[in-house]
Amino acid sequence: MTRNGRRGWPRRRGMDDGAGAVRPGAAAGPVLRAVGLARVYGEDESAIWAVDGIDLDVPAGQMLAVMGPSGCGKSTLLQLLGGLDRPTEGEVWLGGQRIDDLGERALARMRRRCLGFVFQAYHLIDELTAAENVELPALLAGASPRTARHRTAELLDRVGLADRARHLPSQLSGGQRQRIAIARALVNKPLVVLADEPTGNLDSAATLDILRLFGELRAAGQTLVMVTHDERVAATADRVVSLRDGVPADDTALDSDTGTARLGTLLNWEN
Repeated sequence: MTRNGRRGWPRRRGMDDGAGAVRPGAAAGPVLRAVGLARVYGEDESAIWAVDGIDLDVPAGQMLAVMGPSGCGKSTLLQLLGGLDRPTEGEVWLGGQRIDDLGERALARMRRRCLGFVFQAYHLIDELTAAENVELPALLAGASPRTARHRTAELLDRVGLADRARHLPSQLSGGQRQRIAIARALVNKPLVVLADEPTGNLDSAATLDILRLFGELRAAGQTLVMVTHDERVAATADRVVSLRDGVPADDTALDSDTGTARLGTLLNWEN
């Protein structure tokens, strides 16, 4: 797929030679799995079950949207799945490996190599250029400077910001900063991209731009899990899980062709 002179995303395969390579045997089951997952804050009568015994399987290549009202546990679930928080109960599996019981150093290595994170507030480093922000996770994961530069240039081209490589975040619009954050999330060829309200700070035009990028990633076989309150984002997913009080209230599979058609309708409407 080519848009605005950019090359299309390469389709993921069952095995990958990147830093976030699929482990042998991982393709036989879900790439991401939660078993009896729970997170409790406080104790006794004051205990709050932010996530309450969730079982969740995410197949490779699926685009999953997690929705629900504020305070229902969406972001907590994403943090648990990404190893940013430890569950009170239950298990998290990534690529066939249990990760919730890893030590801190091993967990940090796993996050760098196997997961990509996209946040509502971007979390770019203000003192680094766009290219340096994208390169940094690759360097931390052990890539050579040459490899990191090559991968960064490729990704900046694909998100349409090759001409902004030397710009600081303060010199970019919100939509451009989020595209840089998406490129950063992809630099280590992750098994899963986790996105927490990725369009929450964006206007309608920038939101549609991010939806276009996610659509291209989805078509290329990238596994994505997104927390969102935006029905436009959820409508382009393969599946929507709705949470209420820390538990799934609904789990709906969407027709892939319908999701693509809805994305096309949104883009055509904007144009």
